[in-house]
Amino acid sequence: MTPQMTPQMTPRMTPRTTHAELGPDFYDVVEPARFPQHILRYRNQRAAAQVGLDGLSDAAWLDHFARFVPLPGSFPAPLALRYHGHQFQHYNPDLGDGRGFLFAQVEDVHGRLLDFGTKGSGTTPWSRGGDGRLTLKGGMREVLASSLLEAQGVDTSRSFSLVETGEALQRGDEPSPTRSAVLVRLSHSHIRIGTFQRLAARRETANVERLIAYCVRYYLPGVAAEPVAFLDEVVGRVAILAAQTMAAGFVHGVLNTDNINITGESFDYGPWRWLPTYDPALTAAYFDHGGLYAYGRQPETMLWNLSRLAECLLPLSTHDALVAVLDTYSARFRAALDKATAWRLGVDRLNGPAWWAWLSESQTPFEAAFHACHGGVVPPGAAWDGARAALDGANRTRTDHPYFHAAPCTALIEEVEALWAPIADSDDWGPLYAKLEAIEAMRQAYNG
Repeated sequence: MTPQMTPQMTPRMTPRTTHAELGPDFYDVVEPARFPQHILRYRNQRAAAQVGLDGLSDAAWLDHFARFVPLPGSFPAPLALRYHGHQFQHYNPDLGDGRGFLFAQVEDVHGRLLDFGTKGSGTTPWSRGGDGRLTLKGGMREVLASSLLEAQGVDTSRSFSLVETGEALQRGDEPSPTRSAVLVRLSHSHIRIGTFQRLAARRETANVERLIAYCVRYYLPGVAAEPVAFLDEVVGRVAILAAQTMAAGFVHGVLNTDNINITGESFDYGPWRWLPTYDPALTAAYFDHGGLYAYGRQPETMLWNLSRLAECLLPLSTHDALVAVLDTYSARFRAALDKATAWRLGVDRLNGPAWWAWLSESQTPFEAAFHACHGGVVPPGAAWDGARAALDGANRTRTDHPYFHAAPCTALIEEVEALWAPIADSDDWGPLYAKLEAIEAMRQAYNG
């Protein structure tokens, strides 16, 4: 039975359906799964206020973000997006939204187009035999990762809603049966490098041109709707994302071309890790045996992925023009890394190479090192002379905040397991909610 439209809708919500303009070559209309239970576990009220949905009652929230009653004025039915991609640098033409879909589009208070994308919302034509579901632990981890990355200044999707759905799932990588959930993320575009790869593989050059024009119109204002200018903008945005990721000490784990979007936002958090101490070889995915997506290789991985995007544009441009754009990536990344690191340290400038060399040599706890530079507690045994040399002559750019007088907020792997254990054992969400409150204090501190 199709749920009825809820009357509890805020007049401040501005719905959009722009993705439908691309036409059925780009998506499949699908139906959401029907779940036996709907328990609201996380509601991002701050993000909801930015899109005019903060006035929804919890019942109306569950209608839209668990039962997927359409948002008035947006899509009448969800769209499973089509794309291909390189997974661990091996091309896979059988991808696409297999356990998620584009549920709705809205504008935020600044007129920026945003997508509501899902994870765990049921099977689609691209499920490849999977059950289309998400584990509750996986949903909890995505809420945690996206919240902390946002606090650390990374351009990221935001977890908007997490609802437990009452099914018992079988998984090979965690104790089963395990609890199920559906997640809704809020992101600025779900158009991926893999979206272009699918069109290029099918030799749909006209659709590549249409997609460039669409991206420029709705996501990249001021950019010329032609291949070189488009690639240049995406390269710049992804270089910034790579720098922010490194400054956060974050390992994404699966930087496949279907997980890199054209707006330069990080999203889709599965086997992630944060660095305990500086370690270029740290990996996040247990199946990344060769360390392809290790922390220190993430910038070069981003460039490799951008090169695949450039290949998709070859029928519309020249090899030399596209390569010239790719050649700007390294310098843009280095400049962005200095900027992102200085922002995290709360200074106007720094000797970047000296800072990173000191982190490597001293093996000071990664987050504690940044935290201490704001006046926080200096980690025991830390050799601060090297840190002071990296910051010599720098001026503080951020006002003092109580957050910096307590222990730094982290999400190391053992902490994540400690947050999950009371949920699994006794349905105690208190420690997770306390961690999210600490992350919010961190976000406020870093943003002055």
